Amino acid sequence: MVSRAESAAATRRALLEDAAELLDSGGPDAVTLREVGARAGLTRGAPYRHFANKEALLTAVAAESWERLGDRMHALQADERLPPADKLRAALLGVIELSRRQPHLYQLMFSAPAADPSAVVRAAQRMCDEFIVIVAAVVGEQHAQRCAAILLTGAHGAAGLESSGLLSNDKWHTTAEELTDSLIAVVAAP
Repeated sequence: MVSRAESAAATRRALLEDAAELLDSGGPDAVTLREVGARAGLTRGAPYRHFANKEALLTAVAAESWERLGDRMHALQADERLPPADKLRAALLGVIELSRRQPHLYQLMFSAPAADPSAVVRAAQRMCDEFIVIVAAVVGEQHAQRCAAILLTGAHGAAGLESSGLLSNDKWHTTAEELTDSLIAVVAAP
């Protein structure tokens, strides 16, 4: 028999998944509690038992996405088959790939939450902590935090330039992957 708490958790999960799908398909304007609830097969008022409003729902989607990115960083860290520089490259390219696959979600993650930001901040900080460990294996503990900030800033910038089309114009003729490799080479230089 399914407990009430398990049922509530499953409903919340369904709402988050449906909200993420709507976000992917049409941006934040496409996400409404009514539509999310309808997709989950719930009554009109049911989503409000889990989220006060659309902003709270989108904030939860962003926090969950940061958690998944943190999980990816942790898995890379633990992968003993990859050398440290390859883990670092994979971590940065994972951020860029997210911006390509789910641009609306990516934009949501990198904007200030409209609702209570504490869950987003905790999840983003955890991801950064996991990323710093990956960076430390390449540059050492002393410079890991600063280099991690530089690398994430560079990957975020490359993702933004790519999405705007500026990387492929006549001036730059480069890719986000090439910029990532250049960043890693600069940071990892002795």
